[in-house]
Amino acid sequence: MKMNTLEKLFRKKRKQVIGLMSGTSVDGIDAVLVAITGSGTRSNIRQRAFQTYPYPRGFKQFLLKNSDADTARLDEVTRLDMLVATFFADAAKRIARTAGLRMDDVDLIGSHGQTIHHLPQRQRLFGKSIRSTLQIGNPSALAKFTGVVTVGDFRVGDIAVGGSGAPLVPLFDYLMLRSRTMNRAVLNIGGIANITVLPRNCSIGDVVAFDTGPGNMIIDALTHRFINKPFDNGGMIASRGHIIPELLQWMIKHPYLRLKPPKSTGREAFGQVFVDEVLKRGRGMEPADLVATSAEFMALSIFQSYLRFIRRKTPLAELFVSGGGVHNAYVMEALRRYFTGISIRTTDELGISSDAKEALCFALFANEAVAGHAGNVPGATGARMQTILGVIALP
Repeated sequence: MKMNTLEKLFRKKRKQVIGLMSGTSVDGIDAVLVAITGSGTRSNIRQRAFQTYPYPRGFKQFLLKNSDADTARLDEVTRLDMLVATFFADAAKRIARTAGLRMDDVDLIGSHGQTIHHLPQRQRLFGKSIRSTLQIGNPSALAKFTGVVTVGDFRVGDIAVGGSGAPLVPLFDYLMLRSRTMNRAVLNIGGIANITVLPRNCSIGDVVAFDTGPGNMIIDALTHRFINKPFDNGGMIASRGHIIPELLQWMIKHPYLRLKPPKSTGREAFGQVFVDEVLKRGRGMEPADLVATSAEFMALSIFQSYLRFIRRKTPLAELFVSGGGVHNAYVMEALRRYFTGISIRTTDELGISSDAKEALCFALFANEAVAGHAGNVPGATGARMQTILGVIALP
């Protein structure tokens, strides 16, 4: 493959781009195929196909085992890097077929990969102060498996310039969802919940974003334990339960929630260790009550983040929600209960699929990388500067 491939890609006005995303919930791979014209603030996207492809049975448990420092094995993590790349390649090929395209018709792939460990807090090691993160699903392998130029491993570049490597979604929110007239926020509820604050008529330097805390992660873990299902479908279990006040009071005291932005979190703070403590403190309680309390905790932690870190400077008029959380009726009702007087809708009303949004982000980020544009928002990650993100891998 000649290097002029990238020059041709740079000059192409309209690109067919696949975005691939697998989040902390490890439910499967979100795959989207989108037509992109332009770049930066002149970007225009048209979604052509979207689908979620579940991982094989047992894979989630295998990956979570190898995301825990106490149970991970180096040989299994090494194999997982290539295994996840094969799963992502299969998803890319399937979404291209769904869109009626051959892989030869696809110009670019943007892949988030699968986060296996995220350590955004600085630690001194051999005289160096470092932050670190690890996403598997090697982009070089993905490019070879698909025959398509692939951009991946986006988070490391932000960490290298002093950021926490997350959240990255705010760039998409700024490019595609900002408003000239309204103070707006965009809330994404995946395994972790993150919020992007877009003051009216903002510039990129005005954007603030951070992970508010857990999204669906705790609810999903409890649902899997109690009824062996991956998530609380529609919030039906939570809706049958009652809040356990003393458990909610303990949850809301989690130290992450009081950390000032920029900040990011993950399974390391709200994963199995946290869930085990919830189960211990809730021993003898009804499963539905534990799920309801966890759902309430998620909504309350989001609202408290607004009160502590957003409202004084940017009182919101609108909150748009995306991610799997939009399908949890209990969570959406709780958000409306807390955010009184603020319009709460889904990003679908702005023309952006609430289910496909994160995969769309990484398609757009790949296009930005090829265009030579910065991919991070310092007000979200704490980076010293904006910088191009992603490793560009040739097939």
